[in-house]
Amino acid sequence: MNIFVVNSGSSSIKYQLFKMPSKNPVCSGLLDRIGLSGSTITHRVFIGDEKKVIKKSLSLSDHEAGLKEVAALLTDKESGVIKDPEEISVAGHRVVHGGESFAATVVINEAVKEEIKKLFPLAPLHNPANYMGIEVAEKIFTKAVQVAVFDTAFHQTMPEKAFRYAIPQSFYKDLRIRAYGFHGTSHKYVSERAAEYLHNDAAKVVTIHLGNGCSMAAVDAGKSIDTSMGFGPLSGLVMGTRSGDIDPSVIFHLVDEVGYDLDKVKALLNKQSGMQGLTGFSDMRDISIAIAAGDREAEMAYEMYAYRIKKYIGSYAAVLNGLDAIVFTAGVGENDANIRKCICANLDFLGIKLDEEKNSQQSTGLREINANNARVKILIVPTNEELEIAQQCYELLNN
Repeated sequence: MNIFVVNSGSSSIKYQLFKMPSKNPVCSGLLDRIGLSGSTITHRVFIGDEKKVIKKSLSLSDHEAGLKEVAALLTDKESGVIKDPEEISVAGHRVVHGGESFAATVVINEAVKEEIKKLFPLAPLHNPANYMGIEVAEKIFTKAVQVAVFDTAFHQTMPEKAFRYAIPQSFYKDLRIRAYGFHGTSHKYVSERAAEYLHNDAAKVVTIHLGNGCSMAAVDAGKSIDTSMGFGPLSGLVMGTRSGDIDPSVIFHLVDEVGYDLDKVKALLNKQSGMQGLTGFSDMRDISIAIAAGDREAEMAYEMYAYRIKKYIGSYAAVLNGLDAIVFTAGVGENDANIRKCICANLDFLGIKLDEEKNSQQSTGLREINANNARVKILIVPTNEELEIAQQCYELLNN
């Protein structure tokens, strides 16, 4: 079954093609700067252990032009992996927000599309772009079943006491204001890989997704019971440009006393805060360089970043009533040995003890970095959201 995974952004499209049930993609790519000057496409074809990379600079007026270019690469005589776009059986779409309407992966029909549009206000930067990807894929891959996989779906197992806010009930009942959580596709994928590694379907696991956006989840026997992001992706951990948890009184003070309007507050907390606001850098690699050069502010920001994660580990160990493993994933979580060391320091009481030699080793794939006598496993599990989307599509249509 040829499953084409589409992750459509406002000016970009990431994609992978899987020939399921194989878990190895046959090609992947990125369209960037769609609708802007200097559009590019990077297309990778995987043939055995070899990889062929095609890079192009071109003019892409819109997403439809972009996907047509991808279809041409997929069917190219020299580097193509299929003969005709009609060979795509399924187009699997990442949709960021499913609200309370979608707790599972679904085949897209007109009713589903209308519901996704109704959710635009909950994810104004993401859902419209995701929806655009669906509309375009329907035109390009005319024989494919279109399937939606929602970032919020995995967290729909959270109990009401975890997802409700302590505001008047009408705000939930009438406006559906509650915590939804995000990065669910990643949390689901890595928690399942961890449970397989532990040979324990009932494992109590804390998953830690650290990229430019950061979130954590408490997972009990494969179900999310709490997560750090809430109504939107701003709350929780310190992130690349987002503040994470902040006292709402700060917002009132900025508006009432400093003269900020709400648009300026929104920009501050989403785009100018987090590690960017603290250090001038949003990328952990740049921050590490600054620390090595003696930048005390960068060092303090690094400590704040780790401290916030440590607090969430403690709270999630409490709500899980135990802990079998913590899992690091995504760009920072998988590659920054020092941040893992800082996070795991002084957590012996919880049974978390890092092996520094294992932690410092440069290797790929799932691996454990805890001390041999540690009660709790510390795992690095590379995330693969595209594979998770493909697997969910495959399982949905085969069941």
